[in-house]
Amino acid sequence: MTRTRLTPEREAELYEAVLDLLREVGYDALTMDAVAARTRSSKATLYRQWRSKPELVARALRHNKPVSVADIDTGTLRGDFQAVLDRTDDCQMEKDSALMRGLAQAIHGNPDLHQALRELLIEPEITGLDTLLRRAVERGEVRVDNPALDFVPHMLVGAFVARQLIEDRTPDRTFLTDYLDAVFFPALGV
Repeated sequence: MTRTRLTPEREAELYEAVLDLLREVGYDALTMDAVAARTRSSKATLYRQWRSKPELVARALRHNKPVSVADIDTGTLRGDFQAVLDRTDDCQMEKDSALMRGLAQAIHGNPDLHQALRELLIEPEITGLDTLLRRAVERGEVRVDNPALDFVPHMLVGAFVARQLIEDRTPDRTFLTDYLDAVFFPALGV
């Protein structure tokens, strides 16, 4: 796949248009024709750069998270998670949560989307979390045999899903900080 033809600015513009369309119409109604029209591109150009709609969507979401969790190292696990929260605001979190809820629905009928999201978004995030947790274990903050280590991604995803499901409210920084302090850190023994 050749991806060198687009400037970084043009690629960012295309990714932003994809995310805007996803928010407006959802995954199933998003088409390469609509992306081409919105970005004044040809459909052929889009398919040369990205093999499929699932790949384009997954790469747009990955581009929207320019900082890898693994790159954050404040010296403490609490500090690392605070730094993650400091990189977003409640408005962006609300937009991202709505987008992820829509995509969570879409993956059930779209195995190619599920695979693309796993490869390009979920697995890199889990790898980043593993790096943060490994550092916490090496520093002695978390016991290496703590059974909660295996469930860190589940606990974090659960915070986002449960708040919307139970309270019909999008998670915000205050909720996530309280959740980390009341549930997450105690489970890890921090």
